[in-house]
Amino acid sequence: MEVKDLLYEGKAKKVYETGDSDVLLLRYKDQATAFDGLKKENIAGKGVYNNAITTLFFQLLGSKGIATHFIKQVSEREMLVKRVKIIPVEVIIRNIAAGSMSKRLGIEEGKKLEMPVKEFYLKDDALHDPLINKDHIRMLGLASPEQISFMEIIALKVNEILQQHLKDLNIILVDFKLEFGIFAGEVILADEISPDTCRFWDTASGKKLDKDRFRRDLGGMMEAYAEVLRRLQTAVSS
Repeated sequence: MEVKDLLYEGKAKKVYETGDSDVLLLRYKDQATAFDGLKKENIAGKGVYNNAITTLFFQLLGSKGIATHFIKQVSEREMLVKRVKIIPVEVIIRNIAAGSMSKRLGIEEGKKLEMPVKEFYLKDDALHDPLINKDHIRMLGLASPEQISFMEIIALKVNEILQQHLKDLNIILVDFKLEFGIFAGEVILADEISPDTCRFWDTASGKKLDKDRFRRDLGGMMEAYAEVLRRLQTAVSS
């Protein structure tokens, strides 16, 4: 596949045009960021791990009937994806209180929630991705009521699939972020699913296996990412 001009560069990925107008190439970067980019650092190998982990998660979801933008992995840090029009709404699913939810609502981190909690955030770095609701989404014209409902349904299905899969790997899915886009008139899952966009805790020890190791200066970030990948690969090979 011919790789052409750089279309967009984000915090964690570069997006390139290809010879096919419906296909983009994503190149995962080694840059780690937190707190709206105020904290950043290049960590060798991070992009390789996120590309591999996202590939395995999208392959799993595809096998369960979830439509995604993923086409195939083409190198250790690159994948081909469908060219979607991103819906500028981040969908967060929380199973356990952690991070901003704990701070915002005064809930002790680690408390298991009685049911998965859905949250929406406006995807806008300049506004620091504010928390919004469905009325805001409709008022701003970001998505139709039908699209909002569909994103909620798919997010909860993804939660069920990932929770069960990770349970067998002794990983707790604490929370995660999803992004969606429109391709050929249909809403499909986009962006990535990785330790950058999820909170993973080891079932036995409670050890954090995600970007909180960078956010909170815990150290061992790449060892944690490598451990997540190792367990996912073990599941594929077994």
